[in-house]
Amino acid sequence: MQKPQYLLSLMIAAALTAAGADDTTARLGKATAVLNKITQSIPAGELASADCVVVIPGFKKGAIVVGVGHGRGFISCRNSGNWSAPGAITLDSGSVGVQLGGEEMNIVILSKDKDLRSKLLSDRFSIGSDASAAWGNGASAHGDPNAKIVLYGQTKGAFAGFDLDGATLKPDDSGNKALYGKTLSNGEIIAGATAPSGAQTFVSSIAQASGH
Repeated sequence: MQKPQYLLSLMIAAALTAAGADDTTARLGKATAVLNKITQSIPAGELASADCVVVIPGFKKGAIVVGVGHGRGFISCRNSGNWSAPGAITLDSGSVGVQLGGEEMNIVILSKDKDLRSKLLSDRFSIGSDASAAWGNGASAHGDPNAKIVLYGQTKGAFAGFDLDGATLKPDDSGNKALYGKTLSNGEIIAGATAPSGAQTFVSSIAQASGH
């Protein structure tokens, strides 16, 4: 490859990397705003006893495949009394249908059982299969006292849920690379990565909402 073409390739790659980082930073800001808003309707005891918190801002039904939902967000877990740096994560569902009504939904997910953590941070966690789950608010709420995963949702209008069975949480590798500048698994991040400056407000918001 000639030198000018090589330099152009490097410039394009750098621009794409910067754009990805900016997008991730913006999504962190949205996740923080969502967390601060939805936690107002979450019982204090629920957050105080949560082992991990997942925030998905702007979960929405796909425009191409009707009934498929997708969202990108972040997960943080407790480490020795403190909340960890956030790992990037995705939420996908194949059962959105008309229940979501085409609107975006902001979602906060609480994991109540520390024994679930290794699976939650793995390559694939299936809600309703790997752990019992329930909506904590809205028309879909049924107050299952044995639920290991509790979800809270909010739309611009009235609450609208979706079928929990088959919804999956997976690592967002590109989001993690944009946030930390290198390839890290969510397990590695949760275990001890230092939160970058753009993520510290998100972590602080979880700490404040949970009471510690």
